[in-house]
Amino acid sequence: MLRVEKLKVGRLPPLSFAVAGAECLSIEGPSGSGKSRLLRAVADLDDAQGYVFLEGAERREMPAPEWRRRVRYIASEPGWWAATGREHFPAGAGQGSRLERLLDALGLDARLLDQPIGRLSTGERLRLALARGLMDEPRVLLLDEPTAALDAQSTALVDELIKFQLLAGRAVLLVSHDPAEIARLAHQRLQLGAVDHLTPQPGGGRAR
Repeated sequence: MLRVEKLKVGRLPPLSFAVAGAECLSIEGPSGSGKSRLLRAVADLDDAQGYVFLEGAERREMPAPEWRRRVRYIASEPGWWAATGREHFPAGAGQGSRLERLLDALGLDARLLDQPIGRLSTGERLRLALARGLMDEPRVLLLDEPTAALDAQSTALVDELIKFQLLAGRAVLLVSHDPAEIARLAHQRLQLGAVDHLTPQPGGGRAR
């Protein structure tokens, strides 16, 4: 599904790897090794030499907004451009909608949509941003520390939702500080550092 060839990000050597549908690749390395920059380059948010293919189409073969809709980057510190959460979702997304199902899966009360963003906790904002990123069903998810600020219960809900996305055939690239989360979800591991290498995750992850 997603194939990266000789992608040059910062001081990293050119990287090549592939992630199939229903697979999760964890991207690991010390702080400052380029994990977030790599996700942003795959999403075509930052300039980077090299090639990224989605189902055979290279990123420069389609308009940038369309690529980013299909290859969705969800940041560790999501941005907000309106006063309330509801303004970040399609109009008319009400009872029985995909939005309601996503909020329920993430343990969020729908009433939070009408609260000012600034009044929400960090964990609520992170989960709301994940729901926002999943609304239009991207083919690839680029998740940058999706559970870093969450308690154990919320982390479990997010992990279950990620597993569901894998079961639905989506590819996931995951940056996480939590080795247990990586063990639960990842099928492959890309180590960034002095020697960059791709290894299969023992047991192939537990997402399937």
